[in-house]
Amino acid sequence: MESGTFRAQSSPHITQQGLGLIEVLITLFILSIGLLGVASLQLVGSFTNSAALNRSDATMQVQQLSERLQASALQSLSAPGRIVDNQYFAADNWNFAGLACDESNPWQCHCTARPVAIPDCDANQCSTAEMARYDGWQVSCAAVKSNPSAQLAVTCADINALDGQSCSAGSTLQIILRWPTTSWQGANRIDNPDCAIDGSEHADCVVVRLIL
Repeated sequence: MESGTFRAQSSPHITQQGLGLIEVLITLFILSIGLLGVASLQLVGSFTNSAALNRSDATMQVQQLSERLQASALQSLSAPGRIVDNQYFAADNWNFAGLACDESNPWQCHCTARPVAIPDCDANQCSTAEMARYDGWQVSCAAVKSNPSAQLAVTCADINALDGQSCSAGSTLQIILRWPTTSWQGANRIDNPDCAIDGSEHADCVVVRLIL
């Protein structure tokens, strides 16, 4: 019996290498793109959340003012329908016009205590003109408490200029609460011209129109 010859087969030489510099750079590049995307989403989200909060608060304040106007409305003596005092349309009764302020925050300046120029309609009986002044101060305070840059305006498309009323019975009354916004990504988010503040288009607003 012939003895066989056994030869061990040698395995091929395998060289294992680690990641090279190019692979590391590619990985870092892909990771940086992902992180930039996350940062962009956070930036957009912060703008969106801020805008939504301002709009929600503004809607509540405008609704509150419309309810005050309806509560103070009286029956017109010259035409069918109801009217409010002319002082509700006086610009001096809104946004703390005529009240001095030494602080940048209007809430701290005008709203922590009732200014002397504002009638105390909680403790005393007020005329309709005084009530308009008091409502203008209270609603202005509510508006700037959450957004110090907010501005209120109450106007009317008067249908009868001869009856002595700033907003005759049957006229359309308009409440606007505006606030400046920041344009981001080179886009102007505002399409409503009613929102413009001092000629600037970068503003948002809530508009309510009603007939008393």
